[in-house]
Amino acid sequence: MGNERSSVSKAFQLFLECAPKHASAWMTAVQALGDASALDKKTSALAYLAVLAALRLDSGLPFHVKLAKQAGASRDEVISALLVGLPAAGNGITQSLPAAIEAYDAE
Repeated sequence: MGNERSSVSKAFQLFLECAPKHASAWMTAVQALGDASALDKKTSALAYLAVLAALRLDSGLPFHVKLAKQAGASRDEVISALLVGLPAAGNGITQSLPAAIEAYDAE
């Protein structure tokens, strides 16, 4: 995680620090699920942003927006991914926009 550590939420940082065995198991599962996906990195990153926004897990947005940007996602693609769930999840999904745009523009 190296340089991206600063964009990781405090809760996830504590998880990594205070429960290293659980965190290791979790990261192994995350890696395996990523490897099993038929989606390319950019599409997967954008889809993940849509899920985070729909579930209102805003603390994960800065880290995952940076991953999407690194995978080649444009600012407009990130915004569109966040809003893809708007019809199903409602306008509360727009609460994810400030954190995501700030993270995208920070780089």
